[in-house]
Formats: sequence, C-alpha cells, structure tokens
Amino acid sequence: MKLTVVGGGSTYTPELVDGFARLRDTLPVEELVLVDPATERLEPVGGLARRIFARQAHPGRIVTTSDLDAGVDGADAVLLQLRVGGQAAREQDETWPLECGCIGQETTGAGGLAKALRTVPVVLDIAERVRRTNPRAWIIDFTNPVGIVTRALLQAGHRAVGLCNVAIGFQRKFAALLGTDPKDVHLDHVGLNHLTWETGVRLGGPEGADVLPELLAGHGDAVADDVRLPRPLLDRLGVVPSYYLRYYYAHDEVVRELRTKPSRAAEVAAMERELLAMYRDPELAEKPALLAKRGGAYYSEAAVDLAAALLGGGGSPYQVVNTLNKGTLPFLPDEAVIEVQAAVGPAGPVPLPVAGLDPLFSGLIANVTAYEELALEAALRGGRDRVFRALLAHPLIGQYAYADTLTDRLVAHNREHLAWA
Repeated sequence: MKLTVVGGGSTYTPELVDGFARLRDTLPVEELVLVDPATERLEPVGGLARRIFARQAHPGRIVTTSDLDAGVDGADAVLLQLRVGGQAAREQDETWPLECGCIGQETTGAGGLAKALRTVPVVLDIAERVRRTNPRAWIIDFTNPVGIVTRALLQAGHRAVGLCNVAIGFQRKFAALLGTDPKDVHLDHVGLNHLTWETGVRLGGPEGADVLPELLAGHGDAVADDVRLPRPLLDRLGVVPSYYLRYYYAHDEVVRELRTKPSRAAEVAAMERELLAMYRDPELAEKPALLAKRGGAYYSEAAVDLAAALLGGGGSPYQVVNTLNKGTLPFLPDEAVIEVQAAVGPAGPVPLPVAGLDPLFSGLIANVTAYEELALEAALRGGRDRVFRALLAHPLIGQYAYADTLTDRLVAHNREHLAWA
C-alpha cells in the first residue's frame, strides 16, 4: 500500500507518521511519500519520520520528494494538508478583517474566503494530476476550508472525502468524562465543516442510548470551558456546539479579544521554527510534546481510520466525514457538502440518517451553505463581484459597506495568489 502526503513538509506530519507507525495493523503502509516544494522543511520532517518508523520497528519505506507527479504516481490514497501562502498569508487572514470589526480567522468569515480563493485552484490542479496517474486513488482532504475544498473536488468528479479532527476530539474528551472507551462513544454530529453541533452522545453505536443530557448535567462546566462558551448557553441549547460556533454566538466578544493579543498565525509560526529545529536533531525519534500545542489533535487516528476504511483494510464502520448531502439534510441541495456520521467503506461514505433539526441550527447551516456555494463560484471563476457576493451572503458580514471594503482588502492582500486579480 502506497500513501502520499501532499504538504509533507508540514510540522503536522510527525503526528501523522506516529499514527501510521502505531496503527500499522489497521493500515499496513508499505511506502509513505512526503511531497513538498519547501525542501528546507521537507528534509528535517522526513528525517524525523524515518526515525519514528525505525524506533517503532515499522517495515515501511519513507520517501521525500518535491516532484508532485512522481510522489502521487501509483498512490492508493493521497492526503492533502497544504497551506497556500504559508503562515504569512494566514497572518493576513487573521488581521485585515479585524480592521472592519469582523472576525479574523483562517476558515471563518472573510479570512476563510481568502483561504478558499487561494486554495481551491491549487487543490484541483493536484487532484487532476492524481487522476492522470491513478484514477482510482482516494483523496483525503484535511486542507482548510475543508467543506469548500471537498465540494470543489467532488464537483470535479474526484474520489474525495473531507476530514476534520473536531469530531474525534469530542469523542475522546467525552469518553474521558464518561469513563469509557472512545470506541464506545458514537456522536450525533451534524452541520458543516467548522459549523457543527453534537446533538446526541450515544454509547455503543448509532442505536445506543443517548447520554448527552447526563453528560451536560454532570460535566457541563468542563464541556463549556472546552468550547469557550457559557455553561448556561449549553444548557439552554441542549447540544454541544463546536468551538467554531463561538465566532457566531459571541462574535463581538471574540473580535475584541482578537484585537488585544497576537494572532494565532504568529504563535504557530514561532512554534514551527522551534519544532523544525527539534526535527533536525538526529537523536529525536518521536514526536515532541510541543507538537500537541500546534493543533490537529488526534489527526493521525482519524486519518488512519478513514484511509483504512476507504482502502478496504478495516477502520471503524462509522466515521464523521465531509461528503455530499444527497438528501441527508432535506433543507440543503444534494450537492452541498455536509459534516456528519457516515458508514465508510471502499465505495466511499454513505451518510447516516439525521433526525430533524431545530430551526436554530438548520437556519444557520442553510445560510452558511449558500455562502459556501458563492465562495466556490468565486474560487473557480474569479472576479471582484463574485467575491463581494460571497461576503455579502456570509452571516458574519452581511452589510454591503463591509462587504465592499473587505473585498478590496482581500484582493489587495492576495493578489499574488489570484490569477484573475
């Protein structure tokens, strides 16, 4: 089995490699190819990756290359974890929207649109090159904004599934609070990427007893602290919103907070420099503790589980993925990409039925889905007016004066990445 990671020079990669090493019985990787044009990052990451495999006696071979076509040739699955423009572009995404009093974040609001515009054309080019060498390969997208990128891939006819670590993070945290094995925790997880709610927590599988009311009653403070929302709000909603709902439910508070502290991009850039220095140490043969602060918790377990299920070697029967709606949420078009529990196998994911949603949640999902459709149109076809329409549709913007100003700033800060600008 050959797996290729595009963006293999990411400081995330040792987390992924550690998962491949530990979970080799679930996903027996024979060749792991790390592809990245940034050789100054790729080499130290690749060196540590080989030492992790050697330390854990993994028999697989690790190859590093900057040649994308050679790297994806013959791959059974290709994992995408790239960041067009690097942390410098992320820094801009997180700052210039704040000048208009809007959220500055890499996946939400105007910053998220900027990332989509930079990313979608690059990902589609990669996917076409994968299709030329192995049209049966699965593409697993971890690149944000996952929902929009996955929709672009599926719309173009690629065998693609989007992946996020929010659900597996909740699963592990809830299992710890409940004192049970994470494998016994099944989430009623519904929404869009970075716009999801846990509407049920079931023990034993999709038909198990829902213990969400007991979880909130006994551990509501811990859950509220984790998602950074007030406990009374969770009690009133009766569900657990993802951390990203804070950008909607406490927008102005978050804007004030973001204006008074360094950007997350600056924090991550400093962390990456330190991590890369660690990776160059020939004595280091395991992922360092600092990597846990980089983000992407449980990314490796989720990626291994999904790849194993898609490639027919095992994996959990039910997994939270980003895939086509196809009637699962009847208030959305079939071609929308949603994030829900699905039965996953070699034929791809099949969403599980979702109970009727409170309009409080379905309304916001529908609104953001409309924005994502317009965002993808702007990413594929370009043009200032299409960018403006997407921003005007976003529920965190929605005023023409803001949308006009944000459009100008988005284009100015991203001109080098926009072929039409």
